[in-house]
Amino acid sequence: MTGRVLAIGAAILLGFARPALAEPLPMAEVAPGLFVHQGEHAEATEGNQGDIANVGFVVGERGVAVIDTGGSAEVGRRLREAVEAVTDKPVLYVVNTHMHPDHIFGNAAFPGVPVAAHAELERAVAARFDGYRQRLGEELGAAVAEAVVPVRVELPVETTRELDLGGRRLILTAHRTAHTNNDLTVRDLRTDTLWTGDLLFVERVPAIDGSALGWLRVLEELMAQPAKRAVPGHGPPSVPWPDAAQAQRRYLTAVVEGVRAVQKRMGGMREAVETVAADEKGRWLLFEDYHPRNVTATFAELEWE
Repeated sequence: MTGRVLAIGAAILLGFARPALAEPLPMAEVAPGLFVHQGEHAEATEGNQGDIANVGFVVGERGVAVIDTGGSAEVGRRLREAVEAVTDKPVLYVVNTHMHPDHIFGNAAFPGVPVAAHAELERAVAARFDGYRQRLGEELGAAVAEAVVPVRVELPVETTRELDLGGRRLILTAHRTAHTNNDLTVRDLRTDTLWTGDLLFVERVPAIDGSALGWLRVLEELMAQPAKRAVPGHGPPSVPWPDAAQAQRRYLTAVVEGVRAVQKRMGGMREAVETVAADEKGRWLLFEDYHPRNVTATFAELEWE
């Protein structure tokens, strides 16, 4: 990681109403031509406009690939301004690593740019879009919710797909159900950087919306693949790989093994929520917001194992 943080200048309007936040997203250049903005460890609020996930972009000789776009059109606009402050090359692609609103709602700031994502993402987003937008309106306001648009995936990834930015190739890989049923990773071959999306959480507790067992399997597969660094979906802009995944593997393993132990002694859901992986509490931010849901989801997944 170079540690170079860009202070990026004047904002350029994209034509939709904008809240008080006005400046482009600050970016860290974690490897040559690879820029990451670190989202807050928080829930989406009117104050942060849904800026709670790591987003960024990769610059090639021909153009740019944006990887995740943030939790609102405003965050996406600020990300686009950050791109424009670094280069005058066009944005060729938007890559969405998975379906969750904090990673996709900024797509509205990139109209006409083809979206690459897991082949299941468009269907998964469509099934939840109305609920996602309603919740966004409750958290950030009606005007913010009205600015987001459904995701249309022009470049679906069934297994792998290569994006050529001009002298720079990105390898997109679709994964089996883990954090969600539509997780995608991006490897920048030039810098040997693995962009994990929410297959990797650092500092903030992981959130299970797919399969705890599947996530552990996918994580083991990823950890077996060497890379110089990883960009997590939540956490620092860049972390050492695979060492940074050890804490998440420990947590997910503790949840699975703890739930199995409760079920083996015929305990119930309430006991599991109160006791499973309780010693992990001091190790993760937002633990009380997400850990009970993780245990509940894993209890249901393992109940008929």
